Amino acid sequence: MTLVPEKILLELENRLKAKDFKLNSLLEITKTINLNKPVDELIRLYHYILQEQLGLRKFILFTNQRGWQILVKTGIKGTIKDINVERDILRFREITVIESSYKKSLNDFDVIIPVLHKENALAYLVIGGLKELQTNPQVAFANLNFIQTLTNIIVVAIENKRMAKESVKQELVKRELEQASEMQKLLYPHNLPSNHKIDISAKYLSHNKVSGDYYDYIQLNEDEFIICIADVSGKGISAAMLMANFQATVRTMYNYRRLELKELIIELNKQVFASASGEKFITFFIAEYNSKTRKLKYINAGHNWPILIRGKASSFLNKGCIGLGMLEEIPFIDSGEIEIQNNTTLILYTDGVVELENNTDEQFETERLTKIVQSFYPLSMEDLNEIIFSKLDDWRGSRRYVDDTAILSCRIF
Repeated sequence: MTLVPEKILLELENRLKAKDFKLNSLLEITKTINLNKPVDELIRLYHYILQEQLGLRKFILFTNQRGWQILVKTGIKGTIKDINVERDILRFREITVIESSYKKSLNDFDVIIPVLHKENALAYLVIGGLKELQTNPQVAFANLNFIQTLTNIIVVAIENKRMAKESVKQELVKRELEQASEMQKLLYPHNLPSNHKIDISAKYLSHNKVSGDYYDYIQLNEDEFIICIADVSGKGISAAMLMANFQATVRTMYNYRRLELKELIIELNKQVFASASGEKFITFFIAEYNSKTRKLKYINAGHNWPILIRGKASSFLNKGCIGLGMLEEIPFIDSGEIEIQNNTTLILYTDGVVELENNTDEQFETERLTKIVQSFYPLSMEDLNEIIFSKLDDWRGSRRYVDDTAILSCRIF
């Protein structure tokens, strides 16, 4: 019987201990992740394994979380200012021993360990003070491979937590936007009149969940009504909130004060300028019609010119002023008044209609909109709007709508 030398037995024992330690460390990390412990606890456990169990006294972990930043730092005094990951470290794709570097700060370290995912760098662990590299390089590199695996697990777990948290935030924002969208839809008039005097219909598409376009119909009395349309500069929630506030102001003023159109424009301008602080403005068209006198009074505050069509004849309603909220005081206000002949169509629209581009970057423009209205003149306003949007779909081809798009069509008999 041959006895195994004590030196070999000791080496085998050390290997088994090292193997058990690595396995236990990975199990502990995995358990912490599966229990959905917070990021701070994961970092503390990772730091403990590196410093207390592996004996590392100097290391920095850089992670890429919307830009490179230091996640863990030990054995370094002060701040790390002169190491730029993208400039100094990003080129390393494998575990690399730092023999000499043009960066003095990197010469204070021994090894760079990259953590990659599909060739994308997620993190870099920079380690210093590794005496094993000279005394026992085989053991040192075995430990470095283990440290790389350990770091990979930690970094991916933290990134997954960040993404999950971001996903929850996005879901909450999505729900809030959906609720805001439903509330905004309630602000649009739903029972538009269609009778022997007038036929009014509207249709809109919102580019986002919430819209910066607005249209309205307000019945003043048996013979008079208001129609209007507006568009906020910009997009998103801030534009939608400004427009909702604007709509409420318009209705409040008509319900309680009944101002003349010029007075109304002056008051609305003050409100918009105060609400938006000059950062946004609203283009606005408003018309007041009296079915007895057949007079239509209007002011166009920088909005796309509505089209008045009767048969083959067409004209634009372009008298007015600058957009609301552009200046604290409007320098001038012009108003228009016309007599409406029977069977006349008035088309109000936002720039999402006429500025819609096709695959060759050509805009739809008002001329095409006018020709469509003239070609389908006998149709009801609801059917006409469906035709217009069908033509817009044909025009854009494979392109998407890039702006809120609204049309309010009014036939006056």
